Amino acid sequence: MIKNDQIKKIVISKDLNLLEAIKIMDAADRKLLMVLEAEKFIGLLSLGDIQRALIRKQDFSIPISEILRKEFTVARQQLTETAIKKMMLQHRTEFMPVLDKEDKLIDVLFWDEVFEEERQGEKEKKDIPVVIMAGGFGTRLRPLTNIIPKPLIPLGNQTILEVIIERFKELGSQDFYLSVNYKADMIRNYFDEKNNLDVNISHFVEDKPLGTAGSLHLLNNEITTTFFVSNCDIIIDQDYRDILEYHQANKNEITLVSVIKNFNIPYGTIETGEGGLVKSMKEKPTFTFYINAGMYILEPHLINEIPKNEFFHITDLIDKIMKREGRVGVFPVSEGAWSDIGEWDKYKATLNKLGHETW
Repeated sequence: MIKNDQIKKIVISKDLNLLEAIKIMDAADRKLLMVLEAEKFIGLLSLGDIQRALIRKQDFSIPISEILRKEFTVARQQLTETAIKKMMLQHRTEFMPVLDKEDKLIDVLFWDEVFEEERQGEKEKKDIPVVIMAGGFGTRLRPLTNIIPKPLIPLGNQTILEVIIERFKELGSQDFYLSVNYKADMIRNYFDEKNNLDVNISHFVEDKPLGTAGSLHLLNNEITTTFFVSNCDIIIDQDYRDILEYHQANKNEITLVSVIKNFNIPYGTIETGEGGLVKSMKEKPTFTFYINAGMYILEPHLINEIPKNEFFHITDLIDKIMKREGRVGVFPVSEGAWSDIGEWDKYKATLNKLGHETW
């Protein structure tokens, strides 16, 4: 087996389950893994493969062998490095396995080692409006938020809000609507002075706190197409086109982005029955849940279903849709792809993840 540590991090067995594969992707900071068996190349597993399986209601515990694609692109030993680079450019793949005649892995070319340019897909740009909920008080980040609002807290040389906007610009979004309340003038003045974002930014003001969705009623007749809604304290490392394509293909009214989150109980758990008798015991069990990531895609007619000037959460809107049997979809992302910066420890963790110095 090749001794290269970078390659070892992306090699897995076909017997691994979906959850284990997601954890390896997060640890390696990759969205593509190679499947080998006794040094023989079996296939490639992408994050998209896992997401599609989970959307089909496949269980986290199934082996990846059940979802492996039969078709994939690899390079052969006889090809020149120039030819392999051309293949990588054509497919925009983050790495390219190089195999011999017996399908044994002999090398891997990584995009970030071969090319200076950043790897970006050739997908069509989608100019989708984005609403960013930036009106909260940021109480969990006090005392800093006593001075500046949470959306303007720095991540490196940019504010949190600018980082979020830049991510949506990669999708093709040009129109941004900021729902503001706390220190609204400071946020407005900051972006009025910025001239390098090259997007359209509008502000709409909550006169009072209206919850996570209540202020959307102020956009009635402003937004008439499918649109994103994002909290101002989360970053999702995902191609937003994938979320949009899922939403549109399934004709959802609203799609929630969810995080695959693991919780480890550091104690033995006991389930009891009638009379207090023990039914079962588990030693330090692990539970896996989908949690709300704080990003959504909505159809514009939903704005009409939000009451005017009333406190109203996005979960209230979702309950309302489900009660009339509307379509509410969930798009899963890995825990490592989600950065929640609403608390000090999580904010510092995000700084480290993005390579910025902590305070």
